[in-house]
Amino acid sequence: MRLTDEDKRILDGKRGEAARIALSVLVDLGELFGAAELMKVSQVHIDATLYMVDAGLEFAEKLVDWGAKVAVPTSLNPSAIDLQRWKAYRVPAEILSKHKRLEAAYLNMRAMPTWTCAPYQHGIVPRFGEQIAWGESNAIAFANSIIGARTNRYADLMDICAAIIGKVPKFGLHLTENRKAGMLIELKDITSTMFANDAIYPLLGYLLGEMAGDQVAALTGIPENVKIDSLKGFCAAAASSGAVGLCHLVGITPEAQTLEMCLYGSKPQTVLEITPQAIRETEEKLRTVKNDGVDLVVTGCPHYSTAEFVRLAQLIQGKKVHSSVVFWVFTNRTVYAWIKNNGILADLIAGGVMVFTDGCPLQYPRESWQFSAAMTDSAKFANYCFSQRGLEAVYGSIEDCVETAVQGKIRRKEAAWRLK
Repeated sequence: MRLTDEDKRILDGKRGEAARIALSVLVDLGELFGAAELMKVSQVHIDATLYMVDAGLEFAEKLVDWGAKVAVPTSLNPSAIDLQRWKAYRVPAEILSKHKRLEAAYLNMRAMPTWTCAPYQHGIVPRFGEQIAWGESNAIAFANSIIGARTNRYADLMDICAAIIGKVPKFGLHLTENRKAGMLIELKDITSTMFANDAIYPLLGYLLGEMAGDQVAALTGIPENVKIDSLKGFCAAAASSGAVGLCHLVGITPEAQTLEMCLYGSKPQTVLEITPQAIRETEEKLRTVKNDGVDLVVTGCPHYSTAEFVRLAQLIQGKKVHSSVVFWVFTNRTVYAWIKNNGILADLIAGGVMVFTDGCPLQYPRESWQFSAAMTDSAKFANYCFSQRGLEAVYGSIEDCVETAVQGKIRRKEAAWRLK
């Protein structure tokens, strides 16, 4: 790999031990993937903010000891807990200290305390074509596919190394030639009535992820007036069922205003289709609850936006969450402040809804919750909730979530794809 004179100085320790270690990691990554050189990035989003094992905490604190500071604007993914309302989130006091230590380490390195998995809805929006280094799978897929920025799927700890140096190896989705779609997925018999139900988008994303794996796919048939929050749910699902870093939504993705643009003038190697039957089967796959009982409803995975809170407040108005159910919503601090200042938070609390910031419902020990089954409007959460946390789950629309929470048992309104 070609290194600049400044790179060589860093590897010689001239900028301190933290920079030397960080660049060594990035050089090893580049050599593994055959990168010819390093390239600058304008910003970083760090995914390694969840305390899971001591190694991640120790690495962050060691970087602080070595004097590490980020070299480019750096945002932070959620913690595993609500750092401000941890008692209400049922966090055992004995594990709180390690979360707080991890928080302190990243703030000491001058990262921004965003604590959100949706930085693109937190004012951190890269430009089309901008080279960035983001962790967090849904954010990576959204940045590449919806904004047209360029990032690889950066793993934990690689992200903080990139932030310290302000560079990454030049390979993968940073390069134009690797953004070509090799697979075409077409929607068949998906009607406008089906698209009128926002719950279809995470299901389509889940299917695309299963089909594409880690390949770059092009998807035709998504309406051009699709909501940003629907695209958020789509990307989160696609990145959870597959290793999707980029998918071209024809007519929406900046690089795919036409199918020919993302195929680069060639024919796709594979052509697949998504039918109403496939959507029905995916919806059933995302139901592991064996009866109609749930004691937890979770929304905000990825974090809820202001528009989603407005809709939730409308749905819960005049209703009350059943005494047997806990209703949790996750968001970032900026959105939380907005719903608080505008009276929405008070309305939600009056209806029995609890709102948390900073946290991620997927990264928390189930035994501390003591719940048996959950309903969610997130296909990502429904997928990981059972496979990673062992908690039975069922996927539904936000309307389904509210009615289930109010009735105390699973309620799902009829969906057009179930009638086809």
